[in-house]
Amino acid sequence: MERVNVLTNINLYIEKQTIEKGFLILADGFIHSFGPMKDWAEPDNSYDILDFSLQPHIKAVPGFIDIHTHGAGGADAMDGNYDSFETMAKTLPQEGTTSFLATTMTQSKEAITKSLENAGQYILQQKKVRGAEVLGVHLEGPFINPDMAGAQPKEHIMPGDISLFQKWQQAANQQIKLVTLAPEQEGGAELLNYLDKQGIVASIGHSNASCHEVDTFVQAGAKQVTHLFNQMSGLHHREPGVVGACFLEDKLKAELIVDGIHVDPRIVNLTLQQKSSENIILITDSIRAKGLENGIYDLGGQDVYVENGRASLVDGTLAGSLLRMDEAIRNMLEFTGCSLADAIKMASLNPAKQLNIDDRKGSIAVGKDADIVILNDKNRVMLTFCRGQLVYNGMEEKNENH
Repeated sequence: MERVNVLTNINLYIEKQTIEKGFLILADGFIHSFGPMKDWAEPDNSYDILDFSLQPHIKAVPGFIDIHTHGAGGADAMDGNYDSFETMAKTLPQEGTTSFLATTMTQSKEAITKSLENAGQYILQQKKVRGAEVLGVHLEGPFINPDMAGAQPKEHIMPGDISLFQKWQQAANQQIKLVTLAPEQEGGAELLNYLDKQGIVASIGHSNASCHEVDTFVQAGAKQVTHLFNQMSGLHHREPGVVGACFLEDKLKAELIVDGIHVDPRIVNLTLQQKSSENIILITDSIRAKGLENGIYDLGGQDVYVENGRASLVDGTLAGSLLRMDEAIRNMLEFTGCSLADAIKMASLNPAKQLNIDDRKGSIAVGKDADIVILNDKNRVMLTFCRGQLVYNGMEEKNENH
């Protein structure tokens, strides 16, 4: 049996309120109990107690769920090997991410198949890994609009294809949970409808659809917009585009890259005003270079130039991000003035609901997975627990650096 972790004298961000000076017990991988310190009874000595009474501004929040990340720490989901998924799983808890969708990109059919086969195998075996949980795969492309390709290689873009998707889903052991597609393309609307019937989240992205077209796609089952504003038809006063449709339609959740590069901070603020904290999902869209030095890295067979927090192709096209999830939360607070509780909801509960796993992830509640992040007074990650195991200790790292 695993040792029980107990956190005491800590501020708890539970779903609808905050408990100041509370306790939280993590046992057997789950949240066992929590409450105010006045209800705390000293346990026997088999418990590992972490007491924060000398640090009054420390808080425990639910682990972050990144539904759109291509890579980190030198690894990429398209590498198509077990080690890369394991590297991502061990790297992401440093930023408070406790679970994620491994995100593919537009590539040859063979390269995508290989990535999906390895992802499916990794997910079945991952319990041995001390790190973030891979919840499944986000298939970004290749069923997108070449006019909105961005950093997705145009030569591998193809029309929507249900039978090819079925083969890929089989290769992935049924682990594709979310698909980014441009439903206005040939075969796209049929694929979107199929995905909805299979319970897979269909997300409109890399799309040049009109607002009216998006309205029909929502009726057909579209649930989300991929990295809102980036590589899609924008808001115009005579044609609201994908952006306008997303603003107007509550059924569409909006992925948002809040790094201050992909979306202007004022537009982030406008988006929060339009969509509310209920309908935004913070993502990183990060690439393998996250956490590494400036240099040239590979993304889908292309050179990506990383310099001073920005990743781009040789022509200047943005190519994913180097954003950390805890940084996205801090930026959200700075850009919009929203509450920490709202920012956490956008990083935890909203993605859990979108993937229909909020019965076990996304908030601090008894019986849910013990995915817990401890933030300091500046909202930087101190500790990360994945399913009750302490997998990242930033306090040790800090001590080593002094």
